[in-house]
Amino acid sequence: MTAVKWLLENLISEPYSETDFEHNKKCWNKAEEMEKQQILDCCITTTQDVWISAMGAFGQEINFCDEDLEEQKQEAEQYYKETFKQKEQ
Repeated sequence: MTAVKWLLENLISEPYSETDFEHNKKCWNKAEEMEKQQILDCCITTTQDVWISAMGAFGQEINFCDEDLEEQKQEAEQYYKETFKQKEQ
């Protein structure tokens, strides 16, 4: 369970009106989207930093093409699904 999910579950545990519930639900979804994007961005940045550091150790510069970036996004999505989505179900 992520920190955002724990916080939201604890904040929304109080009884609210239907309007409050809908507002909280929208906020919940937005917070989860934001947290997911932060995790994905971190995965991609970490992958790139590792490659840049490794190639730099050999005196090589690395440039990521669109295909590399797409692969990194897919790997980050897979990591997110395996690490966070399974545990929440």
